[in-house]
Amino acid sequence: MELKSNALKNRRQLSFFWSVIPMIVMLGAISIGYFVFNIRAEPMILMGTATASLIALAHGYTWDDILKSICDKIAEALPVILIVASIGFLIGSWMVSGTIPMMIYYGLKFINPQYFYISAFLLGALISVCTGTSWGSIGTVGIAMIGVAIGLNVPLAIAAGAIVSGCWFGDKLSPVSDSTNMAALAAGVNLYSHIAHLLWTTGPGFIICCVVYVYMGMGIDVSVETPENISVLMNAIGHIYHFNLFLLLPPIIVLYGSLTKRPPIPMLFLSTLVSMILALVFQDFSASSVGESVVSGFKLAMLEGNNVAAFPSDVSRLLERGGAISMFSSFVTVFSAFSFAGAMSATGSLHTVISALTKGVKSTFRLVLTTIISTFTICACTANGTLPLLLCGDAFKEEYKRRGLATKNLSRTTEDAGTVVEPIIPWSASGVYCATMLGVATLDYLPWAILCYSGIIFALLWAATGIGIAKYQPGDDPERLVEN
Repeated sequence: MELKSNALKNRRQLSFFWSVIPMIVMLGAISIGYFVFNIRAEPMILMGTATASLIALAHGYTWDDILKSICDKIAEALPVILIVASIGFLIGSWMVSGTIPMMIYYGLKFINPQYFYISAFLLGALISVCTGTSWGSIGTVGIAMIGVAIGLNVPLAIAAGAIVSGCWFGDKLSPVSDSTNMAALAAGVNLYSHIAHLLWTTGPGFIICCVVYVYMGMGIDVSVETPENISVLMNAIGHIYHFNLFLLLPPIIVLYGSLTKRPPIPMLFLSTLVSMILALVFQDFSASSVGESVVSGFKLAMLEGNNVAAFPSDVSRLLERGGAISMFSSFVTVFSAFSFAGAMSATGSLHTVISALTKGVKSTFRLVLTTIISTFTICACTANGTLPLLLCGDAFKEEYKRRGLATKNLSRTTEDAGTVVEPIIPWSASGVYCATMLGVATLDYLPWAILCYSGIIFALLWAATGIGIAKYQPGDDPERLVEN
């Protein structure tokens, strides 16, 4: 007892200078590592964790103090890690069952050229809501739609902007999206409360997108035939899978769970199980291939008795997706970010930094603006849209409560300034990925990716007027990630 008392006496409160150094080290290391040496963000985040730990030790904190704080933070992240793993299982099973390929096939088949932009936007939104992955949607329906755009000879910048807007709409609002779950987790918000509150900023953006894309599509020549490459792609997909209405059951299960606010993990596993059964009943895959798809992702090599080499290269790029192993990078990001947050929390550094940032901030508008600037800065400096969700959500949540604001305002704002903004930052991981997959420069499609920046505009508008700003109720504390 006496040793513990002496240890407490040796601890010294960190000044703002020492509190902010780990953040500067982390952001500086990520910026230099990414731009100069092309190093992933996670090792650089751990450099910030090491810096925070050394500073804590120098101020009288013990390694046990730091380790306990890190473990507590990682324990908070376990629900979202389980959800991320479940999403990997889900996408792999939807691929092998034919659910996602069927969406792509019939989406391409029934698109009216004059409504190409709005179709690209809505199809991307539908698939991303069902799958919860913007990257997966870009890599599947996005690639297919940009091929249609090339064949129709429509402006590719508008087409790419509509595709990106649609794919990130679902990534923001889907209950199976890893970023949506991370934003809710970090801010301590119930997942479905977070999604419902996002409609205040995402809903108006969605309406604006629909109006603009319908208007811009009116000038498209409807006499153009379906491009040959799209016909070949559709024929290949139709040859691989047997389509029927039962394949819609897996996304219906997920949507039902979302609408009825069921716990997401059981619904994801139920959808995965149903998809695996459908794959065995209706598709030409062995049981071992179905199991492998769920774990390692779907591969065309699993087809039995088919000449895989005869399929166009676009087919493999569209269909070889999913699997729990494909989500490993998300696990590492969550682990690294929460380790950093834990090391900072051990000394109260995060609270010190946030107190300094919010000093003199008296209005809700200024607080939301500060959150947006902080989130966007971390996103731009780290080229990563996930990290600011975790760091800013964890750092600002007590400040929002202290000012009488529900933390779902915070989780919404971090998504508005982080998740959907990332694909319009040219050097970010999502910006580079979209430009590469779609063949359109980020700055070219930026003006037309309306959903990616409209959220910030409406977040500031609602903060200034008080509309759509939820008040904190003591009974909401603690808000849980998943309702039981």
